[in-house]
Amino acid sequence: MEFKHNRVAIGDGALGFWNAISKVYPETKHQRCWVHKTANVLNKLPKSVQPKVKEALHDIWMAETRDDAYKAFDSTVKRFGDKYPGAIKCLVKDKEQMLAFYDFPALHWQHIRTSNPIESTFATVRLRTVKTRNAVSRATILSMVFKLAQSAEKHWRKLRGFKLLADVIDGVIFIDGEKQETENLDSEDRMSA
Repeated sequence: MEFKHNRVAIGDGALGFWNAISKVYPETKHQRCWVHKTANVLNKLPKSVQPKVKEALHDIWMAETRDDAYKAFDSTVKRFGDKYPGAIKCLVKDKEQMLAFYDFPALHWQHIRTSNPIESTFATVRLRTVKTRNAVSRATILSMVFKLAQSAEKHWRKLRGFKLLADVIDGVIFIDGEKQETENLDSEDRMSA
């Protein structure tokens, strides 16, 4: 059996982004940003309950395995669902997309659970370009964007486990962040990967 390249897209709840990814790269796994999701859930709660729920959410995305994450997820739903149905509905609707990172190397998890690193770079560019939008030519603005991105690049951290990218690109299967040898996978595991 031939495997496709592993692809993952990380984003918040912007439906246009997910629709475009699904149309152009239909095999891409969707990873919802945990920072955005946590903020969305907490915004639907009274301030007094937010620390408890935030801790429960932390237990989900920091779980060692997908099964442990499901257990923590179910525990959170059971614990808070009856009292805060709006917040829990917000959490439950993206359950699978929030746990896609388990299909990638564990060393990459910290980088793919959130979209914030790329957003902070774009925020810097957006701030500068909005202020100067009508004052410069197209060529000048493109040059400025390039220089801003080049400057931001100096502060980027290297991807942890970057050498594993070759395995990801080659379609190597990861379960709970651990590399799987294809001869050890049964047919059901191959179909779900």
